[in-house]
Amino acid sequence: MDTKTPQSSSRRRFMQLSAAAGGGMLFGFSLFGCQKKDGESRNEPPSERAVGAATTASTNQAPGLARDAFIRIDRDGLVTFIVAKVEMGQGTFTAMPMLLAEELGVDPSKVRLEQAPANNALYADPLLGGQVTGGSTSVRGSWKPLREAGATVRSVLVAAAARQWNTDPGGCKVVDGRIMHPDGKQSLGFGDVADAAAQLPLPQKVDLKPASVFTLLGRPHHRLDSNIKCNGQAQFGIDARLPNMGVATVAMAPVPGGKLAGVDEQKALAVKGVRQVLKLDNAVAVVGDHFWAAKQGLAACAPRWDDGPNVNVSTASIVADMTKASEQAGAVATNKGDALKRLGDKHGRRIDVVYEVPFLAHATMEPMNCTVDLKPDGCDVYCGTQVPAFAQAAAAKLTGLPLEKVRVHNHYLGGGFGRRLEVDYVAQAVALAKLAKGPLKVVWTREEDVQHDMFRPYYVDRMSAKLDDKGMPVAWFHRITGSSIMSRFAPPAVKNGVDPDAVEAAAEIQYAIPDIRVEYVRHEPPVATAFWRGVGPTHNVWAVETFIDELAFAGKHDPVEFRRALLKDSKRKLGVLNVAAQKAGWGKPVAKIAGRRVGRGVSCQFAFGTYLAQVAEVSVGPGGDVKVHRVVCAVDCGHTVNPDQVVAQMEGGIIFGLTAALWGEITLDKGRVQQSNFNDYRVMRINEAPVIEVHIVNSVDDPGGIGEPGTSGAGPALTNAIFAATGKRIRKLPVGDQLKKA
Repeated sequence: MDTKTPQSSSRRRFMQLSAAAGGGMLFGFSLFGCQKKDGESRNEPPSERAVGAATTASTNQAPGLARDAFIRIDRDGLVTFIVAKVEMGQGTFTAMPMLLAEELGVDPSKVRLEQAPANNALYADPLLGGQVTGGSTSVRGSWKPLREAGATVRSVLVAAAARQWNTDPGGCKVVDGRIMHPDGKQSLGFGDVADAAAQLPLPQKVDLKPASVFTLLGRPHHRLDSNIKCNGQAQFGIDARLPNMGVATVAMAPVPGGKLAGVDEQKALAVKGVRQVLKLDNAVAVVGDHFWAAKQGLAACAPRWDDGPNVNVSTASIVADMTKASEQAGAVATNKGDALKRLGDKHGRRIDVVYEVPFLAHATMEPMNCTVDLKPDGCDVYCGTQVPAFAQAAAAKLTGLPLEKVRVHNHYLGGGFGRRLEVDYVAQAVALAKLAKGPLKVVWTREEDVQHDMFRPYYVDRMSAKLDDKGMPVAWFHRITGSSIMSRFAPPAVKNGVDPDAVEAAAEIQYAIPDIRVEYVRHEPPVATAFWRGVGPTHNVWAVETFIDELAFAGKHDPVEFRRALLKDSKRKLGVLNVAAQKAGWGKPVAKIAGRRVGRGVSCQFAFGTYLAQVAEVSVGPGGDVKVHRVVCAVDCGHTVNPDQVVAQMEGGIIFGLTAALWGEITLDKGRVQQSNFNDYRVMRINEAPVIEVHIVNSVDDPGGIGEPGTSGAGPALTNAIFAATGKRIRKLPVGDQLKKA
């Protein structure tokens, strides 16, 4: 992907640059200027907005001060779109050109994409407030702005053609990149009128197509990046190659806070192909002609460590401290009515539970890597990152170079899941490059990637409810205890002691319960924590939906009917619940499997602007092994751009969520992470994957996100199904071997 883009924000400068490149037109649009006005329906920005704020703070570049989305059309009619989002498997590089192409009137496969360079002032996300890809916001933030951009360009192209023909532009049409004369006999290509169109003023307002005449949006479309990913042309960060580049792999202190005590440098240098041994305070890297030489050299240098103050930390000690902290009152996130008083009443039945979810690694297919070419007058960084401007700022700070002298060349990401919202691996590569002789590629092994990940936080949830004489909840209490990612990443996001990420999907439950109180207790373990696919909802949806199921059972209600009764005021959430239940055959017996217990479980949620319900069918063997046979998913994400991609993201998210709920767990002993690779941090294998049915509930509302919601709802549907099959309530994840004696 070409990342060479104009740096000026004035329209006159755009025209000069495009002329210098051989003519044509280049338009800039401020996505901030296309945001909805007050009073219009919109999806509120997610808590990841703080990531954008952190980017802005680190770069000292206010977002949206300059134009941030660009369309270029050359004299040959080639449409180039400089896309500010990154592609990490979620389909952005298909959805974005589809939004543009619908209004522009061109086949999306004929839109050439250029990855935007790092520039927070030019390419900030309008929802997140910074140059960020995350929070399932790409389509949400671009739904209207990119369509307006396409319509604006179309209008000036048509106006230029109409002038040439001396006809009314209102009678002209655009079909597959050509402007058609009202007589239907004459036509001009985009390239034919590009120069003339570049001289015309942009219209202040354009009319967008109604959904009823869409030819692209809402219809299945193949992924535009599939071919190059299949034939090997796609370039990921790990594929970066520079002349005379050294390749390094790294070992980091195995205990958080540990330091490097010593290495056998001469033994490493004796390995054929080893060039250098580079030492940092808490890490050592060996540079070789290739990765194998570096890996062999690293083994030979046998690093020794000063473990530091956290050598006695274990999962047990962390959980004990967190459990104790959870017994104290927390900061109030929600206080509706007087739940504490109602819980203390003698009337009704009180239910009290404690849930726990573990630390989780991201385990992206492509491990962390970064290539750096550092010279006295500038620095080039080659990587895959969800936050290019943040990475740019980190490199500038370490090198002492001005921001504009650091160039980030972003690539395809072999998985992000929130891991590449962090820039620790970029900062480490730059620090090592300062010690290296020539360009340097740093590649983490899978073991380093798992053991030095920044994990999804461990959470302890204390929940209580009061049921009336009809078995319906009248009071709800939820205290969430865990680390605060926002306090590290973007402290201003934490208001009155509440981390918005930690309480997301818990502070605003949509069930009609009179009295609700949600609290948050911050407790920091000596382990780095970060965003993980689905962020706060990955644990809150599980806790909320598991507790709802417990209350239904305690009140002697069917789980679906219980939810229906509580969702009378949430039509869209009720809508997906009804579709999922109907398509799954809820109320009918689950097919029996010889020698195994079978059950069906449900979950329902609203997160990332999307409504979602899942029904899982499972069986449990005599030894406690769990098999997920079928998952039925109903999703209402508003207007769909590409239904195929919605289905794919639901399928992937469900597999991701089931994997975590069944087996995902990072544990510590003597300060060290015990898992190291896919042999002990396992993922669902293809023969274990269930049949997944995705039913899209059509909606005329603005789009919601699809990258993360599927992950959040899979866990509770699974564990509720396990309860239906066995009578065993899972209150601590992962399921693991808890059912061996059930």
